[in-house]
Amino acid sequence: MTKTSAPCLAALLLLAAPAFAQTVDNGRLLASNCFQCHGTNGKPSVGGFDRLAGMSASEVYSELKEMQGKTVGNDIMKIHARGYTDAQLRAIGNYFAAQR
Repeated sequence: MTKTSAPCLAALLLLAAPAFAQTVDNGRLLASNCFQCHGTNGKPSVGGFDRLAGMSASEVYSELKEMQGKTVGNDIMKIHARGYTDAQLRAIGNYFAAQR
């Protein structure tokens, strides 16, 4: 390896690291919006809110898609669900499915 290629390789790795970290933590980052009501990692400490931890990814995704499509009402879940793309909803579902 030449003297000039080592710094270039290091710079390339530093530029790629944030993209890799974002991919790995994307589901948790997106799901953190849910933590206030549904508890950290989907385990609510207060009654009345659904436990999301351990639900199947497809079930979480389906429920969020259903909330996105609601035309009546002004509940907070409809508003939250509309703020995500399909890929983001799937990432949220995958994150909660991985929690135990």
